[in-house]
Amino acid sequence: MDIIMPKMGESVNEGTIIKWHKKEGDTVKKDEIIFEISTDKVDTEIPSPADGVLFSIKVNEGETVDVDTVVATVIEVGSVPQSETTQLVPAAEPAQSQTKNSKSASPLPQPPTINNSQGDNLIDIEMPKMGESVMEGTIIKWYKKAGDRVKKDEPLFEISTDKVDTEIPSPAEGTLAQVMIGEQETVEVGTIVARLAPDSPGATRSSGTKSEEIIRVPPSTPMQDNSASPAHVIEENEEVGFLSPLVLNIANNEKVSAEELKTIKGTGLQGRITKKDILLYIDRRKELKTEPPKISSGQQTIKEAETVPSASVYSAPGMPEVSTNDIEVIPMDNIRQKIMQHMINSRDTSVHVTALIEVDMLKIYSFIQNHKNDFLAKEGIKLTYMPFIADAALKALKEYPLVNSTIDGTTIYKKKYINLGIAVAMEPNGLIVPNIKKAGEKNLIGIAKAINELAINARTKKLTPDDISQGTFTITNYGVFGTIFGTPIINQPEVAILGVGAVIKKPVAIEINGSDSISIRPIMALTLAHDHRIIDGMLGGKFLKFVKDVLESFEPDNL
Repeated sequence: MDIIMPKMGESVNEGTIIKWHKKEGDTVKKDEIIFEISTDKVDTEIPSPADGVLFSIKVNEGETVDVDTVVATVIEVGSVPQSETTQLVPAAEPAQSQTKNSKSASPLPQPPTINNSQGDNLIDIEMPKMGESVMEGTIIKWYKKAGDRVKKDEPLFEISTDKVDTEIPSPAEGTLAQVMIGEQETVEVGTIVARLAPDSPGATRSSGTKSEEIIRVPPSTPMQDNSASPAHVIEENEEVGFLSPLVLNIANNEKVSAEELKTIKGTGLQGRITKKDILLYIDRRKELKTEPPKISSGQQTIKEAETVPSASVYSAPGMPEVSTNDIEVIPMDNIRQKIMQHMINSRDTSVHVTALIEVDMLKIYSFIQNHKNDFLAKEGIKLTYMPFIADAALKALKEYPLVNSTIDGTTIYKKKYINLGIAVAMEPNGLIVPNIKKAGEKNLIGIAKAINELAINARTKKLTPDDISQGTFTITNYGVFGTIFGTPIINQPEVAILGVGAVIKKPVAIEINGSDSISIRPIMALTLAHDHRIIDGMLGGKFLKFVKDVLESFEPDNL
């Protein structure tokens, strides 16, 4: 079973492996954590989809790959009938030395293998699970038909789920023996959709027996190709730490010496140098002043093309030369880089317009002051302004559903459900937006509990891909840090975001019995950043006014 890099949000296209919790050959249980990833949306742990053995790891720690890339393979327990014998043996042992009764190798589970009446070994191709909540998929197109030859990793068919449309590759080279599910048919995850007769170059078949034996050799740890790793990059006596083949290849192509590699501060696990680390170093090296290395007599001449960046002077566009002692160079971590890319994408996609309105929070302020202790004792959570604001926003979205839309080209998708995103600040400098699914069906107390749960899960890294995907409208509360108002950036692919400022006491003019008066009131500024491609000033203004009216007319009896 292939384990893929999951899609952690609508606009997330890649992820970085932070840590492997298991190694090749380890036994894993269903839902047991096998690795941890980082994206611009979230750092999260990914569980095993089944009981079995971690057969191969295809992506190393610190490496970034596209969504849907196969990062590992798990062999399911119980996939082979007891009458069959399939063994995994170390690569160093010759396959022909292993037999069904061999005691030198411990039998391990393998991918589904089926023997038909003719004795052929067929690999089951299942409808894959493309997300935690995905329970079914539809076959859009078959690229091969029964009897066709296929190569390993060649696309067999294309599927569509509510998470993603993607091509499914062949797990081995061979012949497509059976196609069991036709195009446009929808089946549950795990359903066998086809069977493949593998060539099995590493397999042996015994003749004259009722059942046949396949001996599969597990992939060994990727070996470093000496031809791809020049001596000036790394040698056995040069302590530069673990470097992935990708990093080594970049170092080779860019002529990064071993001494330079030692100066690069890695952001990967245990300080390992990642692809982004070395590319950032190479970019900065071009901006640094260089000087030819000093070579004393008798030393071996260094290639003229290689220069060593000066460590004493730093120069950047628009800046005078200064000592590096006066500047701290901080590479962006993976989350910050992803946030940067997401924000740039939003800026370049939506036509941002921001509207501002002030709200008199006196009634809600008084209610919170009078009932916060009782609410904490009864419900187990603190009573804050956010549930009231979220409740008002939900009512406004029902009144003006176009604000709860998505744009795709020139098509508008007005959604009848509301998945309310709540921005959560993460230390040291991250931000994540988990959402409350079907928030429009909850009352104020239910919303308060849901917001509290999302915040806890976000800060303890317990969010799932479902928690941060398919949001329809977002609220960001920068007022918690004392900010009075701001102009938030729309969370793509949504078309609006509500910014919440701090509630501060200020003098305001009010009318009492027909006379103007000055009163000290708790006032909050709300800003609505909206996409002018679909939400014009009138609709944005009406939406904000509706939220204001709901908050100012709050009555405890209605709660």
